This record gives sequence, structure tokens and C-alpha cells, in this order.
Amino acid sequence: GSMAQKAGKAWIGLGGVLAIAAVAYVFMTPYNRTPGVRLGGTLTPPPADWSGLNIERQPGQTTYQSQVMQLKPDGFPPFVVNVWFVGTPKGVISATRHDGGYWGERIHANPNATIRIGDAAYEVTARHIVDEAERKEMGAAYVRKYNTAKAPGMAPEDLANPELWEIFFWTPR
Repeated sequence: GSMAQKAGKAWIGLGGVLAIAAVAYVFMTPYNRTPGVRLGGTLTPPPADWSGLNIERQPGQTTYQSQVMQLKPDGFPPFVVNVWFVGTPKGVISATRHDGGYWGERIHANPNATIRIGDAAYEVTARHIVDEAERKEMGAAYVRKYNTAKAPGMAPEDLANPELWEIFFWTPR
């Protein structure tokens, strides 16, 4: 085959690899943190008190703690990540390790996102928590909900340390 035919086949091969990568990006779960790019759920007006979202009530089941919310930052490319959260009367706390992680960087660039807890989706905006007293209080709430006091790197003083964790507080847009 000529050089042009070989080049053409190479481009077709590359196109196939990219198509497979795109499908994998949309439907698979890198790091088991991203359920994909679709959030789903029903867009819902914000609750008067977000603390009720910590408890999930399913028909025919006993109540249990909602472990994760799904977070979809605004902007491109679309993606959804599962994160731990704590509902409080005025909004929702989440945290990420201060390691340049993708969703944290996206939220610094644009604080608007949609979160889904259970079947309800809410349009929210994030405030990065830098105040020490607020960090301690929010970090402690996280530790209480997830019982992480003895987990390496997740004790209350770790979550309060801005070198280790970034804390975001989500409120309705």
C-alpha cells in the first residue's frame, strides 16, 4: 500500500481509539468516582433545611444515611463525580483532598454546579471555606457523619487543615 493508504488507515485507527475513549469517558467510572456525564434526577426547588438530605427514606425500607451526592460542575467537558456530603440547615458541605483534584479545580474556576441527592437535583453555587472557625465546624460535621475520627488523614484536625483538605459549602443559586 502507498504512504497515503497507510496514513489513511492510521487516521481511521486513531479515530476508532478516540471514539472508544469517548464512550468509555461517558459511561465508565475512572477511579470509581465518576458515574458518568449524566446527572439525571428531577430538578427540585431547594429545601428550607438541607439537613434532612442526610437521611434517605425509601418505601418499605428503614431509613439510612445518604452516603454520597452526585456533583456535576457547570461547564465543559461535562462530568459527574460522587462525593461525600453533609446537609446542614443552610446548605451542603463537601470536601476534597487539596491535591489539585479535577472537580476541586473546576469549582475554583466556576463555582456553579448541580448536585443530586436521591432523586432530587438542585442548582447550587459553592463557597470555598477559608475561615478557620468555619473550617473546624464544617470538618467536624463531616467527621461526625462519616465516623472518620480514626481514619488516616481524616481526623477533625486534618479536615480543618487547608494544606490537606479543601472544604466547599453549597447553597442554592
